[in-house]
Amino acid sequence: MDQLLLTFLLFLCFSMLKLHAQQNYSGNSVLSCHDDDETGPSPAFLYTCNGDKQSCGAFLIFKSQPPYDTLSSISNLTSSDPSEVARLNDISNLTATLFPEKEVIVPVSCSCSGQYYHANTSFIIPTNDDTYFTIANNTYQGLSTCDILKRENNYSEVSLYPGLIVRVPLRCACPTSNQTLNGTKFLLTYVVSWGDSVPDISKRFNVSTESVVSANGFTADDPLLFPFTTILIPLSTEPLSSQTIIHYPPPPSSSPFVPTQRYKNRSRKGIYIWIVIGISLPVLCFVLCIVLLHYKKRRHEAAQKHEKGKKKHDLPGDFLVSVANLDQGLKFYKYEELNVATENFSSQNMIGGTVYQGILNGNVVAIKHMSKSVCKEVNLLKKINHFNLIRLCGACEHHGVFYLVYEFMENGSLRDWLQKKGSPQFESWNRRFLIALDVACGLHYLHNCTDPGYVHKDISSSNILLGKDLRAKLANFSFARSAEREESVNSSIKNAAGTKGYMAPEYIEYGLVTPEMDTYAFGVVMLELITGKEAVYMQDGEEMLLAEAVFLIMEGGNSESKFSFLVDPNLQTKNKMELAQRMVKLSLACIAEEPESRPSMAEVVSSLMKIQLDVQRSEPLFLERG
Repeated sequence: MDQLLLTFLLFLCFSMLKLHAQQNYSGNSVLSCHDDDETGPSPAFLYTCNGDKQSCGAFLIFKSQPPYDTLSSISNLTSSDPSEVARLNDISNLTATLFPEKEVIVPVSCSCSGQYYHANTSFIIPTNDDTYFTIANNTYQGLSTCDILKRENNYSEVSLYPGLIVRVPLRCACPTSNQTLNGTKFLLTYVVSWGDSVPDISKRFNVSTESVVSANGFTADDPLLFPFTTILIPLSTEPLSSQTIIHYPPPPSSSPFVPTQRYKNRSRKGIYIWIVIGISLPVLCFVLCIVLLHYKKRRHEAAQKHEKGKKKHDLPGDFLVSVANLDQGLKFYKYEELNVATENFSSQNMIGGTVYQGILNGNVVAIKHMSKSVCKEVNLLKKINHFNLIRLCGACEHHGVFYLVYEFMENGSLRDWLQKKGSPQFESWNRRFLIALDVACGLHYLHNCTDPGYVHKDISSSNILLGKDLRAKLANFSFARSAEREESVNSSIKNAAGTKGYMAPEYIEYGLVTPEMDTYAFGVVMLELITGKEAVYMQDGEEMLLAEAVFLIMEGGNSESKFSFLVDPNLQTKNKMELAQRMVKLSLACIAEEPESRPSMAEVVSSLMKIQLDVQRSEPLFLERG
């Protein structure tokens, strides 16, 4: 009897919680990465599923900050509809740079999974310095949490690497029954900034202080708020662009962990402490700068001394300058070492062209023999560090002939792999899609994350290599060049170089070098993945360019029969035709004749990730990389 009564009371409490309870404010708990929710839902993770609906439309506030300072980049980051972002913020130009710290309204689809609400997006890790904490609190400004990122991704904190795609659940919620009865239609997730208070925020969004206090479980009308945390704003209508503001930075002496509420009765002791901190902090920074400069000078002098003392292995001066101070652990090899590694550059060890397989220090490597100077390629490779770009391991020069040592890619080139038939992986939409996403991520990094950005200039299925797990990496940077505008318009047509079938029309005709030429070539690679045909193939005794053939097939409408005709017979499955159609459409956008009509690689990555997320909702296809 007692057990039945207890069960009834628990059920009653849960029901009342579902009806009346609002969310609880997280406070500074989100700044930890070691919370747990074993005893029940915790605001340190996300907002609890206590609403009237399992899914709903919701809104977030994201503050513009480089590199996410355009509506396009912000919608890509949050996997939101760019046209809706433009409409809500009353800004027509998706690529216009916004003022720093300008609030942007982001619409999301919020849904309940397990015990928490979330809006799904994904993030491609750009550097080795990224952690779950920095992704949640720096990149996403507190719209996600370190704890939920650790739970949602099967990678430890120390296993993150550039190019890895992590799932990012964003903080959102749906109105409770009580809120719905009181006229609330949407909940807006607002990221607290310096100087914010509940009364000020309520007034700006034209809602009552009481509704905000109740929505976040506060017990006071003007509670203590912490920056980098979020609160929920109940709205009866969509938020307006006129309600957004530009935030200005706090005083230099402010600490990111100090509450933003303005205290009227602050003690003199506290004031004196902050004055001392305010005075001493600049002095401390100055001293640290002096120490750092002294350290760098000493290290530079030591490096110069070491360079003078070490054996040069007959390497030319300009070559040594090019590879000096590399951050990738580049090693100088003697020719004799490479000769032994490849068994005298035996034809049996030839992978293709002038590339040989070898074993150095117990590791299998690829050794590329080059007759021309490699200084330009080495200078580029020392600036890049991304999982989807081939890694340079070492170099050698012998009697004017150069050798570069790269990581070994077990499955060879994408072109060769596409010619293999019959394997389960070959017949997998999942595998081909992920190869396309890997290539897109590598190009996006090359175009936008290096300084300056670079154009590869020779993207082809032969220059895309596949590792043991069929992860794709871009290779052969011998034609790569800076994408800076002043250099991109002076290419001579006579010097045009590339692979037939992949070269953009403007490059063939005018020698124009821009990132859009890589986008065109990527579109052709996508078509190869979809159709199973080569970029240049024979049909009825005539040479055909795949891009032109696809345009001819698609002319007159995008009917399902035409899509079926295009798709590789190895991939013809009914439940994947929608995926095929979306990939073909993206490919066609990439190979548009006019460069300005093509999407940027950032937009391509965003589109592919949107496709990935849509498919995840319907089936667990992309949850395994296999």
